[in-house]
Amino acid sequence: MKRVVVGLSGGVDSSVAAYLLQEQGYEVIGLFMKNWHDDSVTISNECPWLEDSNDALLVAEKLGIPFQTVDLSEEYKEKIVDYMFKEYEQGRTPNPDVLCNREIKFDVFMKIAMSLGADYVATGHYCRKGIIENNGEEVYQLLAGKDDNKDQSYFLCQLSQEQLSKALFPIGELTKPEVREIAAKLDLITAEKKDSQGLCFIGKVRLPEFLQQKLQPKEGIIIEVSSDADIFNETTMKFSNEEEAFAFESRNRDYTNERGKVVGKHQGAHYFTKGQRKGLNVGGTKEALFVIETDVEKNIIYTGQGSSHPGLYKKALFIKNEEVHWIREDLSLQPNETMEVMARIRYRQPLQKATLHQFENGMYVVFNEPQSAITEGQFVAWHKDDEVLGSGVIS
Repeated sequence: MKRVVVGLSGGVDSSVAAYLLQEQGYEVIGLFMKNWHDDSVTISNECPWLEDSNDALLVAEKLGIPFQTVDLSEEYKEKIVDYMFKEYEQGRTPNPDVLCNREIKFDVFMKIAMSLGADYVATGHYCRKGIIENNGEEVYQLLAGKDDNKDQSYFLCQLSQEQLSKALFPIGELTKPEVREIAAKLDLITAEKKDSQGLCFIGKVRLPEFLQQKLQPKEGIIIEVSSDADIFNETTMKFSNEEEAFAFESRNRDYTNERGKVVGKHQGAHYFTKGQRKGLNVGGTKEALFVIETDVEKNIIYTGQGSSHPGLYKKALFIKNEEVHWIREDLSLQPNETMEVMARIRYRQPLQKATLHQFENGMYVVFNEPQSAITEGQFVAWHKDDEVLGSGVIS
């Protein structure tokens, strides 16, 4: 019997994953990850990990599998929380869920599982794993989950071949309603439990308060930039090569010389992100205000009215070489090579047609259509059909 350690989160997905593995004849061990101690910033009385670890324990008892809790809060603080603070400080917007999978679940947690003699680690992610042969070697594929509504392959877009080789995703072929049905038939306590929201394994966190622990509030101004400002009237530029053209397409606009009008105050530009609409607390505009740029050095937020404001849109983004990650290393591009792909810049965004252009110092992802709120620090993931080939941090 092959041994599998399942990350039991106290939710319905990982509960059913554990059951399915049992049915497939694996020896299953349930492990709950405790990643958080500080309840001062979690919302209301939702002390998520206590309730979740109890639910995970009850599921393990019901299934008759060994269960234990591992405390990874130190590693989580160092690898995820400290990283988040650093990124926000620099005016970037990190994605803790993608990082949590790469650094915690499929690294720290996986090492613990292997030390328990496990052959595999399994999670309740809605995605699938494929195995193909290439030049006599096994190559692992990360495939989208069968349930289009729940496909979570984006959150695993930073996994490596090594990590995928030891990963199992038992519910990838199922839809959410099917998973709930199985849990209800088994009379599992998690059958009707709502999906967790908020940070990976921390639960609902009030982000501004969370950030304020480290990043001090400092008052600044909110400037509104008109959609017909000079900065958007770009005359046709002449570029000596493609790389120059893409660099221009992907640049951040500099609004310092635009005659915008001051419409309000904020408590710190580092609390805001491109495309954000809530939390500006500015009234009296015809259309909703959106953040189009933040300047953390000068502590200014630039905004524009309406979701079609030209300041929100760009056709290209850049990834530094060290931030380009191929799951399918055998398909990685060499300088001056291109690849047509489908790509997304955030979870649940419908896939968009794009072309990857690899140059000496990094890669440009150039979209067929302009994309709204391309945000530094977030991940772009690229696909061929239902396979995630790679990803990168937007720089």
